[in-house]
Amino acid sequence: MRFRVEQRFDAPPAAVEAALLDPGFLLRLAGLPKLGAPELLSTEVDGHLVHQRVRYRFAGDLAPAVTAVIDPERLTWVEETTYDLVVHCGEHRIIPDHHAGRLTSSYSTHLTPAGDDPDATVRTTDGEVKVRFALVGGKVEKAIVSGLISHAALEAEVVTGWLAEQG
Repeated sequence: MRFRVEQRFDAPPAAVEAALLDPGFLLRLAGLPKLGAPELLSTEVDGHLVHQRVRYRFAGDLAPAVTAVIDPERLTWVEETTYDLVVHCGEHRIIPDHHAGRLTSSYSTHLTPAGDDPDATVRTTDGEVKVRFALVGGKVEKAIVSGLISHAALEAEVVTGWLAEQG
């Protein structure tokens, strides 16, 4: 299932990107519902590229049809991301800790100046989630995408607050 999310921030792309890469910001995401505290596994800088690995755990509720075939305790994954600091883009890949053959997901993020305000940013996220579980795969995909969209909206609020605090 494909998805797309667009968000606007009142800060230039480099500031938004710096917030997203800051380990302190990542800790702030622990307060958001449905995901456990993110665990920063690694950050490596290679010139203008930043490679980051973060582990997440799903902490929300699932429908009984889903929990009949998926153990919620095993819904953990690593998000591997490569950010290009020159063009303000990220390539993200989700790697499940369990059920590796049943879930694939990746997405791209682009931070661009807002057309009407060079000190504002539009973050565009385009991606795909594919779940291979008989009978419930489509429901799980819809639940994941719905959760991603909800999480993105909440994360945007955290970004806005973080940017305001950072001045």
